[in-house]
Amino acid sequence: MTKSKPLIKICGITSTNQALQIAQLGVDAIGIISVKESPRYVTALKKKEIFRSLEKYFPNIKRVSVIKNKCIKEDFIDYENVLQLHGDEDIEYCENIKRDIPQIQVWKAFRIQTKRDIEKIESFTNFIDAVLLDSWNKEVYGGSGIRIKKELLEKISINKQWWLAGGISNDWVKEIINYIQPDGLDISSSIEKSPGVKDIEKVKKLLEEIRK
Repeated sequence: MTKSKPLIKICGITSTNQALQIAQLGVDAIGIISVKESPRYVTALKKKEIFRSLEKYFPNIKRVSVIKNKCIKEDFIDYENVLQLHGDEDIEYCENIKRDIPQIQVWKAFRIQTKRDIEKIESFTNFIDAVLLDSWNKEVYGGSGIRIKKELLEKISINKQWWLAGGISNDWVKEIINYIQPDGLDISSSIEKSPGVKDIEKVKKLLEEIRK
C-alpha cells in the first residue's frame, strides 16, 4: 500500500513575516529555536510574537519550540503547542514534562550515529508524542544539513509518528518518500539564504517536489 505524502515542518524561523509566508504554503508545522548557541536562536519575546500570529491566522499549524537540555516550567509555554527536545533529555525528563504540562505535545529528537541510537528509541515511546531522527554531529545538535547514513534508515520501524531531519533537499526527497517513508520531514538549512533566513522560492520548489 502506498503511504501518503509526509507531513512538512519548516524549522529555524526567525521572523513573523516569514512564518506567515511559509504557513500560507500549507506546511503542517513551524519550528522556532529556543537554544541560545544556535545561529537561528529566537528570544522568548520574539517567539511569542511569531507564535501568536500563527495561532491567530493559521491555528491548525503545529507551533514547535525547539529546546535543548533546558529546565522547563509551565511559564515557559507561550503559544507553542509542541516542545521538541533536541538535547540529551532522558525518559524521566520526558515523563515529567508530560505530567507537569499535559496540554503540550512532546517530540524527542535522537541524533543517529549507529544502530544502537535507533534501538534506544523504543524505551521512550510511552512518554513522548513523536520521534525526530537527526544526524549526529559533534559540533552542533541540529541544523547541520548533514544526512543520516542511508544504511541506518533501511527497514526502520518506529512505533510512533516519526520525522526525518538532516540535509533534506530536492535531490533526496523522492528516495525518502518512496523508500524511507517517514511520517514527516523536518527542513531547515537546505532552504536558507543564511541561518534563520529562508529563501521562499527554495521553500516553494521543495514543497512542489514533495507533493508531486
